[in-house]
Amino acid sequence: MAQVIKPLYTPRYVPTGTEVAVIETNKGTIRAKLNGTGAPLTVGNFVELALKGFYDGLNFHGRQEGDVVVGGCPVTRPLMPQQVRMGVREQLRGIHPGVGDPGYVIKDEWENNPDNHHLEGSLSLTHKAKPDSGSCQFFFSLADHPEYDDKFTVFGTVTEGFDVVHALRIGDEIKRITIEGAHELPDDSELPETITVASEDAEEGEREVPNPDYLAMQALGRMLGKKAAI
Repeated sequence: MAQVIKPLYTPRYVPTGTEVAVIETNKGTIRAKLNGTGAPLTVGNFVELALKGFYDGLNFHGRQEGDVVVGGCPVTRPLMPQQVRMGVREQLRGIHPGVGDPGYVIKDEWENNPDNHHLEGSLSLTHKAKPDSGSCQFFFSLADHPEYDDKFTVFGTVTEGFDVVHALRIGDEIKRITIEGAHELPDDSELPETITVASEDAEEGEREVPNPDYLAMQALGRMLGKKAAI
């Protein structure tokens, strides 16, 4: 089977450094200060997804005691809590919470992030084994884990709701995520369908190729069950 290559998306939301994520769950509300300075691409992507309602109605699908609790997988969107738990235990054929994404990936930022320290309450982007394979799934650290500092990008810190973070279990719902201090999203209609790049062969000059950001927003539009926003 041919491997599907997801477009590498460059978020167009530019953080100001003042954004705060308000994550409402069935266990209570968590507030996390987002680090738009140290991880601007990761924060920009998270804010874009949150403002478009991507996270609303998803479920947490992973938890390791004393380690992390994981959420943000769109596979969980239509599932009831018990179905999420069954899916995690591989008791539902064809349903695998934890494998979903919005149809694109973003670049890792852990290497150049001066604040990339996994402490209790850190909010980080999870990803697959290969580099630059994260997009929407995130985790809260339930304890200090310096061994994750050179693996995952920390993009926020919990300021309120530590008790809620520790109370979260597989199947618990993300009711909604709102962003305090966020400015208006860029207009998706301004994205060009193609971009001009230099050819690897100097004699061929420049050539037109599909714009990966355009492809990413089309994929996200399909994921949200709406018409493409562009």
